[in-house]
Amino acid sequence: MESCAAIPRTVSSTSSSSYFFSVSRNPNSPSFKLLNYCHSHIRSRSSPVFESIKCIQPPMPDPVPQRRSSNVSPFLSSAVTLSPFETADTVACKLQNLILEFQPITESIERVKRLLRYATLLPPFPDSARVDSNRVMGCTARVWLEAELDGEGRMRFAADSDSEITRGYCACLVMLLDGAAPEEVLSLRTEDLAALKVGLSGSERSRINTWQNLLVSMQKRTKGLVAKRQGRPSFEPFPSLVISADGIKAQGSYAEAQARYLFPDESKVEELVKVLKEKKIGVVAHFYMDPEVQGVLTAAKKQWPHIHISDSLVMADRAVDMAKAGCQFINVLGVDFMSENVRAILDQAGFGEVGVYRMSNERIGCSLADAAATTEYMNYLEEASGSSPSLHVIYINTALDTKAFAHEIVPTITCTSSNVVQTILQAFAQIPDLSLWYGPDSYMGANIANIFEQMAMMTDEEVAEIHPKHNRDSIRSLLPRLHYFQNGTCIVHHLFGHEVVKKIEDMYCDAYLTAHLEVPGEMFSLAMEARRRGMGVVGSTSNILDFIKERVKEALDRNVDDHLQFVLGTESGMVTSIVAAVRDMLSSARSSSRGANVNVEIVFPVSSDSITGTATNSAPALKSVAIGDLVLPVVPGVASGEGCSIHGGCASCPYMKMNSLSSLLKVCHRLPDEQNLISAYKAEKFKLQTPNGKSVAEVGCEPILHMRHFQSTKELPDQLVHQVLHLSEDGSSVS
Repeated sequence: MESCAAIPRTVSSTSSSSYFFSVSRNPNSPSFKLLNYCHSHIRSRSSPVFESIKCIQPPMPDPVPQRRSSNVSPFLSSAVTLSPFETADTVACKLQNLILEFQPITESIERVKRLLRYATLLPPFPDSARVDSNRVMGCTARVWLEAELDGEGRMRFAADSDSEITRGYCACLVMLLDGAAPEEVLSLRTEDLAALKVGLSGSERSRINTWQNLLVSMQKRTKGLVAKRQGRPSFEPFPSLVISADGIKAQGSYAEAQARYLFPDESKVEELVKVLKEKKIGVVAHFYMDPEVQGVLTAAKKQWPHIHISDSLVMADRAVDMAKAGCQFINVLGVDFMSENVRAILDQAGFGEVGVYRMSNERIGCSLADAAATTEYMNYLEEASGSSPSLHVIYINTALDTKAFAHEIVPTITCTSSNVVQTILQAFAQIPDLSLWYGPDSYMGANIANIFEQMAMMTDEEVAEIHPKHNRDSIRSLLPRLHYFQNGTCIVHHLFGHEVVKKIEDMYCDAYLTAHLEVPGEMFSLAMEARRRGMGVVGSTSNILDFIKERVKEALDRNVDDHLQFVLGTESGMVTSIVAAVRDMLSSARSSSRGANVNVEIVFPVSSDSITGTATNSAPALKSVAIGDLVLPVVPGVASGEGCSIHGGCASCPYMKMNSLSSLLKVCHRLPDEQNLISAYKAEKFKLQTPNGKSVAEVGCEPILHMRHFQSTKELPDQLVHQVLHLSEDGSSVS
């Protein structure tokens, strides 16, 4: 007879399904007979440890046991020593039996009833263990977990919840993994649990995520306990900021540097507000500004409304609003392509007389924008123009002249990290046989392709939820026609490397993970996995901020004490906007007499092996560092050694940090610049012409306007579609 030992115990990391689900339902098949053997084999055990897994049989509606006193261990008792080999077989069989038990139950209410019956079998959990350190994040109900590694090298788990349905989930997972070898606990995947299809129907934030989030927490505790047993040193935690209604606590010197300016110098705030009002100056700044600058701007905005901090696309829109409100000057805190875009959009809106100023008399570059201004990128576009019909989708974070030159080679539309997927899907749906060329961000391009590959494995209904004009076949057909540039990166997101990802996997796998769409594949995959279980977001800076606010609101609505932990997978300058939004929410909740104490921790995934240096006055000193063959100026971390690293986890953009508070005040005080003392700071109107003799500003704005049309109508404009289908005879896409 076949035995449970015949079940393979290695699972390929590239396999789309687990071996746990490979058993046939045919009663005459060997695999089904194997299941019957496993079931009867387990039921025949008489040891107390096997009494604890009696829930593999349809549970009887026994009354809920009386809770033990707080000094009694919540772990299941066991008088039997199981070898890892024997334990592995038992876990596999138990999971397979759970799958076969739940899958035939088609009615949601009946599945819920079954879970409620499982909940009655969960061993009592002492009140003394219901503490914050035992909480499982990401569950709609409160869930507590305790874990220990016993003297025989087996994992012991105990769990409970304040929701009876969630207690049913806990009972099933404790039954599966209590007494298992550590390697077996770690081999179980969240995908394995998805086959159970047990839970309340609804969004990705439904209770069904309890399966996955509790498993991830079990695995995190297992890794830590095994490392401790083996005497391996534990990871030092990343620096973080803990935000509460009472204030902010910094953990780690990098976080202390970030927190220092969250409560800005009032004299600087007053000085800035006074000069902005007197000279009618508006300020638009990117999320990635230095915390000192953002702290002052955030405080100043309470007294002068014409200050806005956002991602790059919205900066130009707010500048137009400020001009309409009477501002005579716009100071742009960002890299040069942002001030160029502000200048061009103001001109397009009829505000050519409004002055636009940068914050440095030197070039404020961007490694990603620079990658698109190369001969290599132009050659990439020449290749695109040779395969008609072709559309070029260019990231908004590029220079205006790059957009103009590109648009004359191949029809071009801009995109942001929050709308790029929908832009590409709409283009393929609207233009038959299209070849699409994305650039210049290589990581974003690879991540987009990864998203579409995942969509190709979804059902037609799931694909239609993402875009109504697509199905699985259409996604598969577009993959060979999707191209992306291979040699363009943002130096901040480029450095979220293996070292940082490994640490996040080991220490923060149960936290909320946020990642910009520009991060490398390892970090992207980690955040996408978290997103699938309601614990992560991948997108733009605005998407990340909205995700954090939504999770905080959910915690406040529950009105129970909670600690939320978010890993910030993008530039650290975003923390100022996050802190401002979260503190406002926590303060409002306190003023409404809610009694819950909710803390929000923002984790900076920076490398411990970092570049350090000193700063002078209020502006950091730039140093050079080699990243491969590329030599770039990098703003150092603080002296203790936390900050940017060539080994992963750079949390600061060197170019953005050229926008100092002293420069902002200097420009403001010297406006209007009647003596041309700050002429090098001025963003001049584009006087250059394209190779076809047209205005760079006019042609460069056209891809942006195409995107505006798409954002408002969800379709590509007819003009762009015509350009794609009818290239002019001279090869130019712009007629």
